[in-house]
Formats: sequence, C-alpha cells, structure tokens
Amino acid sequence: MTTVLVSGATGYAGRFIAEGFLAAGADVIVMGRTWPPPGFFSEPVEWVAGDLDPDHDFRPAFDGVDMFVHCAFQHVPGKYRGGEGDDPGGFRRANVDGTLALMAAAKRAGVSRALFLSSRAVYGPHPPGMVLTEDMPCVPDTLYGETKRAVETALTAMASDRFLPVIARATGIYGPAGPGRAHKWADLFSDFVAGRTIALRVGTEVHGDDFAAAVRLLATRPAADLMRFGAAPVFNVSDILLDRHDLLTAYADRAGIAHAPPPRAAGAAFNAMDTARLRALGWRPRGTLDLTGLV
Repeated sequence: MTTVLVSGATGYAGRFIAEGFLAAGADVIVMGRTWPPPGFFSEPVEWVAGDLDPDHDFRPAFDGVDMFVHCAFQHVPGKYRGGEGDDPGGFRRANVDGTLALMAAAKRAGVSRALFLSSRAVYGPHPPGMVLTEDMPCVPDTLYGETKRAVETALTAMASDRFLPVIARATGIYGPAGPGRAHKWADLFSDFVAGRTIALRVGTEVHGDDFAAAVRLLATRPAADLMRFGAAPVFNVSDILLDRHDLLTAYADRAGIAHAPPPRAAGAAFNAMDTARLRALGWRPRGTLDLTGLV
C-alpha cells in the first residue's frame, strides 16, 4: 500500500488532497504543528509534528514514505497575497527555506516523488485575455508569488533520476471545508444575503475534489509521462472562469433567495489558465460550478 505524507493537510487545499488519497486506499500521514481535530478526516490518519522552520530535523517524518505532497504555507490568517504581514523576512524564510529543507529531507530519505503546491500568482500580471501557459515567462508582482517561484526554480536544480519534484500551479480552490470550518465563499454569501455591497470580480476556480484528482494523477503517473515537460515538470490546475454574478445567481437559486445578484464585472481583466498538459494525462474536471455542500 502506498504511504503519502501531506504537509498542511488540515488547510483548505490540503484536506482535499488527504481525502483524495484516503479514498484511493493510500495510507496518509499528515504533518502539522498540532493534531488534527477529532473527526476532521473521513478515515484515520497518522500524524507527525512538523512546521516550516528550516532548522527543524525533518528526516524522521519521511520514514516509510513513498510520496510527499507539500501544501503547508505560513501566512497571515486569511491572506496569501499580502500574507507576509509585517514580517517579509520571516515569510520568505519559512516558505522558501523551510519548504526546501523539507524537500531535501524527502530526497535524502529516498522519497521518489514530491509534489509542490504552487500558484498562478507566479505568472504575475499579463495583458487581459492572454492565456497562461506553463512555459511562458513568470514575473510575479507579490512576495507570495515570488516565494512560490523561488521554490519552483530551486526544485528544478534539485531534481535527479531518483527524485522527481512535480509542480502544480493552482488557481483558486473551492468546495466544502472540513468539519467545523467555513468554506471560502461563506462570508461572500453572508454579505449577499445581508444586502451588503459586493465587489465585482471574475476569476478562475477549480473544485477541491478535482484539484485532489490532479494531484493523485501527478503523484502516480510514470515518471517518463511527466518528465517530457521538464526535470521538475509544471502543470496548471484550473477549471472554470467564474463571475460573481453567476456565482451568486446560482447560490440565490439554490438557497431560495430573492435578492438580485450584482452585475457582471464588465471589462474586468482576467487570464485563463491553459490545462492542456494535465488533460493530456487524463485529467477531467467537472467543467461547471458545483455548489454541493456549500448551500
């Protein structure tokens, strides 16, 4: 049976990944600073202590581990862009140096494949309408994007014939949160019900279950299938382009709310993400908004 170590598994994205591997029959070890709350995962998981301190000895955490998925990220609660708060040095040390220390420990332990959760933020700003492809120049304009890009670059140098780091550049992830947690649109839905002003926005999204399916695919496909895209291959993970008008129209419909949705974000700049690489491997996301468990 495959044993997968997932750092940051109690986070929003990490829980989808852990649950996906559990459903596939893998043994899952979650790494974090504290034990997961009782019943947070649908099946029992093992827990190991770990954080993003680059001076931490991570070697014991990788005993018996076949695959490593790194989702942990240190940031100000509720923020990724701007998540450094007033400590950019500490933010970079944890999220670049700490991440690379984890990856180095995985490599030394003989873990053959490690997946890094990166972000579309590495692309930075591009002209409206330009589709983002994995081989285009990256010009991140936030410290968040810069840290993700710094790790990507370092992983390329770390790759070897016995250690394959795979990079998943994810868009916004949505879907039901864990027990006792609020999903990403909970406050937006509350504001809408209360009649508060809604900021107009359009952006790309992927359901957490589809994101987790992409991660399992990248963790299990033969190395040769992935390495044709580079020593540390990069894959965009995105599905739908979503305007808040459409999101709140669908929510009002399902919740039986008579409020009119905000207007469309006319003229809003957006950049879709090309996912041809991932789809060529067989990934098939749902392709439509799914509010199951959110209403």
